[in-house]
Amino acid sequence: MSVELFYVDEGPRDAPVLMLAGSLGSTLEMWRPQVEALGDRFRIVRIDHRGHGRSPVPPGPYAVADLAGDVLALLDKLGLERVAWCGLSLGGMVGMHLGSHAPQRLSSLTLCCTSAYFPDKTPWADRIAAVTEKGTAAIAEAVVDRWFTPAWAAEHPEWVAECRAMVAGTDDAGYAASAAAVRDWDHRDRLAAITVPTLVIAGADDLATPVEPHARTIADGVPGARLEIVPGAHLATIESAERASQLIAAHAAP
Repeated sequence: MSVELFYVDEGPRDAPVLMLAGSLGSTLEMWRPQVEALGDRFRIVRIDHRGHGRSPVPPGPYAVADLAGDVLALLDKLGLERVAWCGLSLGGMVGMHLGSHAPQRLSSLTLCCTSAYFPDKTPWADRIAAVTEKGTAAIAEAVVDRWFTPAWAAEHPEWVAECRAMVAGTDDAGYAASAAAVRDWDHRDRLAAITVPTLVIAGADDLATPVEPHARTIADGVPGARLEIVPGAHLATIESAERASQLIAAHAAP
């Protein structure tokens, strides 16, 4: 069963629609740089995944297919036949699922700092156990340390603090259920089925989903996909906001 996602819908009503979905432990506030850069050219719909932010927290565990079902329900609710999708990390996984299972709902696909498969399940099992036992606040600092390069983080303490608060504010059960979706995700055999025009954006210093093998696997597996590497770590859309926004806009434009 799908849930009614919390969303923010802003920008010109007659502009092309760009839908933004973020990483595990984030909220739709992570996309503020893109709203500021692109809000005059696109109707931007940002979402909080189930279990995150102001969206409902149904019982877990979740699968990426569940999160994609929530998105399709929202598209129907808003009367949107097709959108340009941009997702980072978990949001990119949802985008890949939509691209292979509901391509008619997408005009383009931008996949940022994401993966089609995590071969080592142990870190995810450990993280789920930590959150279940101690809560998201206990992992917030360690998680966000991987979101930005140390030099950038030192110069932008306000973003670091906000992102730590995002993680710590994520419902414990919602985070654990969503982490299970990431742990179990394997879309490698479906990449070739994605026929939507696809751009893969990777952070050069992303330790969570490094270019090799994660971004490269997607770019090589999706027919006609293009790979762009930008400075930054896992939340490269914040760390390299200007360049990432340029790439997103160019790819999402009709």
